[in-house]
Amino acid sequence: MSTYAIGDIQGCYTELQRLLELIPFNPSQDVLWCTGDLVNRGPNSLEVLRFFMQKKERAIVVLGNHDLHLLAVAYGNTEYLKPRDTLTPILEAPDREELLLWLRRRPFLHHDADLGLTLIHAGLPPQWDLLQARQCAAEVEEALRGQKYQEYLANLYGNEPKKWEEKLTGWERLRFITNCFTRLRYCNGKGKLALKKKGAPSFDTNNDKEQPWFWWPQRASCNLQIICGHWSTLGYYANNGVYAIDTGCLWGGALTALRLEDKQVFTLPCAGECVPGEE
Repeated sequence: MSTYAIGDIQGCYTELQRLLELIPFNPSQDVLWCTGDLVNRGPNSLEVLRFFMQKKERAIVVLGNHDLHLLAVAYGNTEYLKPRDTLTPILEAPDREELLLWLRRRPFLHHDADLGLTLIHAGLPPQWDLLQARQCAAEVEEALRGQKYQEYLANLYGNEPKKWEEKLTGWERLRFITNCFTRLRYCNGKGKLALKKKGAPSFDTNNDKEQPWFWWPQRASCNLQIICGHWSTLGYYANNGVYAIDTGCLWGGALTALRLEDKQVFTLPCAGECVPGEE
């Protein structure tokens, strides 16, 4: 049995199937991990969502920002629907509610002690160790799975607060936690989030500047081996205890899989069907 982590798919179902053939993936034995963002902007989000739901215990998917965006739009926040979104086939599908319920029950963080690996979509602020991160993930998972999930989804959007404090409460606390797990790329050395920055990093050594969240040597999670996505302009990156595997298939790059047992990388170039324009 092998375990393969796959970067952000975002509806690129054709590339997903070709990558699984390349590996090759054994559906009766192997397990798939996905960094989230199964859906949106690509042409076949419905097919990707159905594929992973049908895998049941052989697929572990953490939630990404586009997955949450789908849920928010589906449950009342249609004003946030964007012109380039490709969510309509899911919203109009006969199995819509089954798919959305399955998605609501996905975790924000998965940790495998045997493999010594932690799976998230985006990032962790420098104040969080594994225990804190798991506790915070449990808070937002409870909010999304509970009876007030529509209120949670209605309060997702926004960049505030920008810095972690244990005393944060209510929607501000849940929004900060959600932003870290699903949107974080850059922060400064004290953990102030810079959510609007999306470009490739310069790795400047000036500690006062905003840098990739995993670059800061004093972060509490520096002893972890973390697999993440969300950062297509970064490309494949394996350093600082992080394996970043979003290689921008949606934007004309490639779809990447990492075999977790030996860290072998498999890359499939985009077939050209998933390029909606600039990110």
